[in-house]
Amino acid sequence: MFNAEEPFWGKTLRIIRDIWPLGESDQLSGRVRADLPDDDVRLIKKAINACLEGRGGEVSARTRAAELGHVYSGLNSEGCRRFLELLAYDYDVDNVAIERTLEARSEITNPQELQQSNQRLREMLESPRTKLLRQFTELNEGVKFLVDLRADLLPHSRKNPQLKALDSDLHSLLASWFDIGFLDLQRITWETPAVILEKLIKYESVHEISSWDDMKNRLRPDRRCYAFFHPGMPQEPLIFVEVALVAGIAGNVQELLDVNAPEGEPEKIDTAIFYSISNCQKGLAGVSFGNFLIKRVVADLAGKFQNLKNYSTLSPIPGFMGWLKNNAVTVKLSGKEGELLQSIASADNPIVTLLSMFESAEVEKKSSNSEVFKNMLLKLCAKYLVEVKRGEQAFDRVAHFHLSNGARIERINWKANSSDSGVEQSAGLMVNYLYDLSQIERNHELYKGAGEVSISSRVSRLLKM
Repeated sequence: MFNAEEPFWGKTLRIIRDIWPLGESDQLSGRVRADLPDDDVRLIKKAINACLEGRGGEVSARTRAAELGHVYSGLNSEGCRRFLELLAYDYDVDNVAIERTLEARSEITNPQELQQSNQRLREMLESPRTKLLRQFTELNEGVKFLVDLRADLLPHSRKNPQLKALDSDLHSLLASWFDIGFLDLQRITWETPAVILEKLIKYESVHEISSWDDMKNRLRPDRRCYAFFHPGMPQEPLIFVEVALVAGIAGNVQELLDVNAPEGEPEKIDTAIFYSISNCQKGLAGVSFGNFLIKRVVADLAGKFQNLKNYSTLSPIPGFMGWLKNNAVTVKLSGKEGELLQSIASADNPIVTLLSMFESAEVEKKSSNSEVFKNMLLKLCAKYLVEVKRGEQAFDRVAHFHLSNGARIERINWKANSSDSGVEQSAGLMVNYLYDLSQIERNHELYKGAGEVSISSRVSRLLKM
């Protein structure tokens, strides 16, 4: 099955086969081959046309939509591509008809006729495939089917510009269905059904959940986990966040994840650390609700813990090492840090050299070279987070997310993530983004309006060193 690496796509298809009844009108199952050759494309097109024309009424339309879902679930990668191309090419808006209507509209003077023409245009500007896609939502698991259909579509739309219009239609539908007003925030606990806990383990994309003991540790009394759900996908988390309730702003993720660490003393807890945020549904890429998740969680925590003063992340810096590899020659630092940077920039492979120096610095913790290396990396990371931009946006995607939400860059932490991925991504560095409730709106407006990055005095000093 196409996109087989998706852990729950296959399960979704099995559910679809079980709960979408076909009835006696089934004309496609068993007749359509997995790679969807031309003869079978014609069969699919005939079935789609029947759906769009509404032959036989609403029940028949639902049956035909279910039949198409069954067919799609049995296609291989080539068949899926051809199915998506059929929707994109043959069921787009009729541009010629739109142009004719616009020409006729330009000569209309009667207000009532003008209103009728506007209504016709609105109907014509909605592609026929959009009507078809809506029919799937009336079926059990139909919303999940469309989310996974878009996950299939995305890699193809990046290579084939003609598929972008289909992606735009799907994105618009999903964005309206997954509006924040329809989402349900749920706290995840050890009593949460195992089927959902299993999915959190699968979907965790920042710090891998290695075992059930690890999962249980992340749900203990001084930890919190929250997820958004949609009524159409009640057992599928959309996005979830993991929070540690601690004393002071944490700077080491291994300490937060240590299953043997003692629980925090309730009377000393004054900080909520958001240490992992994971999007679960690839098909919802570009549908933004992560910022609402943080705000809702902050509101919930503030109402339950009167001692909380700080709301901060402990976040990865995924693009730092890649940026350094490509820009080490052009970045300027002064003093010993500058000399060390130039030695790295002149190496055949700057990243390999940097990682070997990182390992040496870990061994020679007391040497002056180790301190110079540490200062160099902290300065470079500050420059990367604050000064490197895509237009007026922060180049680092995690930084952009939190800065857009009104956070400020509070602190860059040395030796914060010693995992292999942490070292490879950012030489073990992590960053605290602080959500100062009194400054969130101001920081958000400065960043969205002029690209101004809010930083603490500590980060400001790094930039001036």
